[in-house]
Amino acid sequence: MNRRLKLVVIAFSFLLVSALLAGAMASKTASPEETYRHMGVFSEVLSRIKSEYVEEPNMGVVNLGAINGLLESLDPYASYMSADQYKQYQREQNSKKANVGLRMAKRYSMLSIIDAVPMSPAAKAGLGTGDMVEAINGVSTRDMPLAYADIMLQGEAGSNVELTVLRFRKPEPQKITLARAAIVFQPVTAKLMDNNIGHIRATSLSDGKVAEIANAVQSLAKQGAKKIVLDLRHCAYGSPTDGIALANLFMDKGTISYLVGQKNARQNFEADSSKQIWKDGLVVITNRGTASGAEVAAAALMDSKRAEVVGERTYGDAGLRKALTMDDGGAVILTVAKYYSPSGKAIQDNAVMPSVPLLEQQEQQASEDEEEPPVTNPAAVEPKKSTEDELLKKAIEVLVKGKPALTDEQARAVAARQKKPGTEAESATELGPLNIPKK
Repeated sequence: MNRRLKLVVIAFSFLLVSALLAGAMASKTASPEETYRHMGVFSEVLSRIKSEYVEEPNMGVVNLGAINGLLESLDPYASYMSADQYKQYQREQNSKKANVGLRMAKRYSMLSIIDAVPMSPAAKAGLGTGDMVEAINGVSTRDMPLAYADIMLQGEAGSNVELTVLRFRKPEPQKITLARAAIVFQPVTAKLMDNNIGHIRATSLSDGKVAEIANAVQSLAKQGAKKIVLDLRHCAYGSPTDGIALANLFMDKGTISYLVGQKNARQNFEADSSKQIWKDGLVVITNRGTASGAEVAAAALMDSKRAEVVGERTYGDAGLRKALTMDDGGAVILTVAKYYSPSGKAIQDNAVMPSVPLLEQQEQQASEDEEEPPVTNPAAVEPKKSTEDELLKKAIEVLVKGKPALTDEQARAVAARQKKPGTEAESATELGPLNIPKK
């Protein structure tokens, strides 16, 4: 079966499983008989594909496409791995090998970049939120397990890995060669600015960064800070529990988050007054590269009215994931529980919409991205024009003057951006069309 026909079969399988899943989820009270009826339809369609398709298909490919379509329609962070892939994953998952610094999810059956670690090889090459990785070392990422892709990006320091990247509003894929390196998260920075306003910047919550933030807060307080801007842009690393600890530095009461799943009883995370170290004015800055623990903290501080959140909607990634082994030795990695904001929104499904969204800034950045030339030599790429000064300026304005009122037009734009991330509506209105070249 040639590649074009193979992709047609995979796409058909993906749509079929998505449709069956939607039908099965339409009613949570569906009887076992109804569930098996849906599976019967699925089996019959597979049988028709095998017997009636224009040529005899590779049923292994069809089934793999169906499995991955099912997983992606449920969970952009899920992975199905064969027995061999899972064995390699178990060997490599805790290795300290060099990497390129990418955090990813699955969208459109390919790898979507959540964010690149600042100063990592990927960040220096200009890769960022929303870019799609079509292939790794010539191997297509279509239907590649997310967990296995992470392993492929690892290797010895100094070794090269070639990525084929698709960018929004770009008609052709770009090949970028990156040299793997040890990933080092930048230290937390703190600065006392005019009007006794402290600015704390954290690009990760991993590796003790919450403690560094606490030290920065206390240092700024000694310097005379009266208000603080907590900058969480491009903060995609760090677990939800790190985010809970971060929020507690600024909260003395109330719910920070809660975790619940089908087989996981609800677990509430309440603020401990003894852990609060800052009671004065606070504003948080986010962007599309803010994910996981940083989202949990931003949602908690905003919903509790402890802080205004300024910037862009976050990515949407806060869940408890587990590897479920299968009889054949393979495994499925699934989100088994989700973290919720105090107002009851699943962060993985809804992300965090700032209370003071900079809509004009998003549109300006989208326009700049559209004019960005293709990457040919990553080492020669100059950093994009930074919008951070404008975001920081807005955060300081909110601290000094309070939250501005939205116009009717801005309110409508905010509502449009509150759709679930990854939907067709979002890709058309916020991120723009994805030009995937025909094979």
